[in-house]
Amino acid sequence: MRLGNQLLKEHPDAKVNIFLLADAVTCGLANQKTPDGYYNIGRMLKMFIRKGGEVKTCGTCMDARGMAELSLEDGVSRSNMTEFAQWTIDANKVITF
Repeated sequence: MRLGNQLLKEHPDAKVNIFLLADAVTCGLANQKTPDGYYNIGRMLKMFIRKGGEVKTCGTCMDARGMAELSLEDGVSRSNMTEFAQWTIDANKVITF
């Protein structure tokens, strides 16, 4: 999230997408409350989306973690591997962590 936000800050015309897989799908959950001194991923996602970034989550990964009925942050959408594959084909660069 920090890299994505920095990229959009320094290069506002860049297209930056984040696809959340496996346990990372929990990052897209709404109403996260983190202790002081910890990164609030929900807040970082909102900033990323406001700057023009796009965030999607793997629906299968969400279902596997019992998240099908849980709400995601505004602007984060449920997706699938077909769309993830297309994002990968369309990308000039792909970075994973």
